[in-house]
Amino acid sequence: MLIRKAVTADAEELCSLLNEIILAGGTTALETPLTAAEFADWFIDGDFPLVCHVAEHGRSLAGFQSLSLYGDPPKGYADIATFARMKPKISGVGRALFQATLAAAEELGLEFINATIRADNVGGLAYYTRMGFEPYDRLLQVPLLDGTPVDRIKKRFKVDAKRRPSFSV
Repeated sequence: MLIRKAVTADAEELCSLLNEIILAGGTTALETPLTAAEFADWFIDGDFPLVCHVAEHGRSLAGFQSLSLYGDPPKGYADIATFARMKPKISGVGRALFQATLAAAEELGLEFINATIRADNVGGLAYYTRMGFEPYDRLLQVPLLDGTPVDRIKKRFKVDAKRRPSFSV
């Protein structure tokens, strides 16, 4: 598996990967599919993205992870978003992406990486816990487009090169 920075040319394939996850429902706060241009703006080269990495597996992209300043996070914070292809599922994508994202966060001088996860996203909550994120806040009953209230759990990772987690890919 190769981890590299995303480029605008990746937007169409990554957008397709993300839209599949959105349409499956239940794991992302995003509920409306994006166009490739919107994807590039939100995750690769718009005003808010700081960095976006992709995982290449064979001839396709298996996932991506981005850091952004969307939503005006506190100084020293950036938001993380992680998405991995649903089919075929490839083990280790999230771990490999996080190593690259963490290195970028250190280079950017970030103090914390924030993850805001739907409370019903069991896999996402487990992933961020495995990566070393700790809960610090909860947004209560945020409505989905259909009105269904779903809590959001906020977890953060303290960026500290001396405390860098070690996990095999």
